[in-house]
Amino acid sequence: MNLRQWAAVVAMIFASLSSAYAKTPAAVDTGDTAWILTASALVLMMTIPGLGLFYGGLVRMRNVLSVIMHSFVILCTVSLLWAVIGYSLVFGDGSAYLGGTTNSMLANLADVRAGLTIPESTFALFQMTFAIITPALVIGAFVERVRFGWVVAFSTLWTLLVYIPVARWVWGGGWLATQFGTLDFAGGIVVHTTAGIAALVVAMLLGARRGFNKSLLAPHSPALTMVGAGLLWVGWFGFNGGSALAAGAGATGEAAADGAVQRDRAIAPGRPDQTPSLETQVEMSSCRPTSGCVPDRRRRRRGQSERGQRGEHDYW
Repeated sequence: MNLRQWAAVVAMIFASLSSAYAKTPAAVDTGDTAWILTASALVLMMTIPGLGLFYGGLVRMRNVLSVIMHSFVILCTVSLLWAVIGYSLVFGDGSAYLGGTTNSMLANLADVRAGLTIPESTFALFQMTFAIITPALVIGAFVERVRFGWVVAFSTLWTLLVYIPVARWVWGGGWLATQFGTLDFAGGIVVHTTAGIAALVVAMLLGARRGFNKSLLAPHSPALTMVGAGLLWVGWFGFNGGSALAAGAGATGEAAADGAVQRDRAIAPGRPDQTPSLETQVEMSSCRPTSGCVPDRRRRRRGQSERGQRGEHDYW
């Protein structure tokens, strides 16, 4: 083999090495991955036991277990739905209105999610926790008033027909994001707007309770409600901080802002001015701060936005 042939072999080796290097996927950042896994656990905690205890303390004693089971069964059914077809319809390849079936049963997931530094499986897990808590928020509209089977059917169908399409339109690169530039950093539109409208419609269809505005239906356990509100409060550090999809300055800023805003909102409402009895005063003084610190997250998320893969964000 002469010198020219050796030079050709060496050139081919270097060309193959450079080509392989160019095709090497982006490396997974272990810190970002660990934070998103932690944030997923925090958001999951918001549904069970967070929402279960929060709503459970507001109902009559005989219905506490049924309310907690509502949250539990929604967690089970929606997680299965998300794995079977939900993730693919939201984030899979498809049209501007709905994704395809490429990622059905969580198949064909990339080692690294495009534009991020975490595995796509971790991204799918984090998004699943959002899909779980959204129909669970609607429980408050029909608590104590519907059968268990109705809850399972409604939550499954509503997730499939409402949540998944809206998530596709906003987070999955759908028509709202591409044509109108709709921005939603941590679920102000996809989660709370859809759940709020659904709760309003269900409440209107069910009508007023028997004896409404005639007899007092006081919460049976403000303590449970406060415990649930505390778990929701802690869970929001994963809800908002995790939406940065990285363990960077964005996540840290969200966590710090959450603590400050929640503290101010919890203190601001104070005690009610007029109460009919000492018992009701104790109940209301325990439950009223939760009505201040929990719903305020929706207003904050309406002031948040995203760019690209929900990583870079600004504030309105």
